[in-house]
Amino acid sequence: MTDKKRLEEIAEVLSNPRSQKDELQALQDTIYVIGGKWRLPIINAICNGHKRFREIERSIPGITTRMLSRELKEMEANQLIKRTVIPSSPVMVEYTATSYCRSFGDIILEMIKWGKAHRKKIIRKPEKE
Repeated sequence: MTDKKRLEEIAEVLSNPRSQKDELQALQDTIYVIGGKWRLPIINAICNGHKRFREIERSIPGITTRMLSRELKEMEANQLIKRTVIPSSPVMVEYTATSYCRSFGDIILEMIKWGKAHRKKIIRKPEKE
């Protein structure tokens, strides 16, 4: 991204004059919706094609059944995922990402990119100065 384009994007997002209160509220809202240990891994699992509860659970090492159930309910309440009951025998339940959730996709990709770069940086031995 060019410096000019970045400055335009910053000006578009941040108010003038800047409001610490509004910026903090926006950050807190974002962290509330996607924060915690499990929400991003769940979103990632669903976006990678895992639709059924057990598929999602198996794709996320360490998550408990109870925690996954709680997080899916909360994410559905925040309109990040859609729960669909398919009437069959036995009844099937599938979870899919909403378009609202997919609007967060570019941010998740940037977080993955940053995380990979960060891991390389901290694993690398410090250079002598």
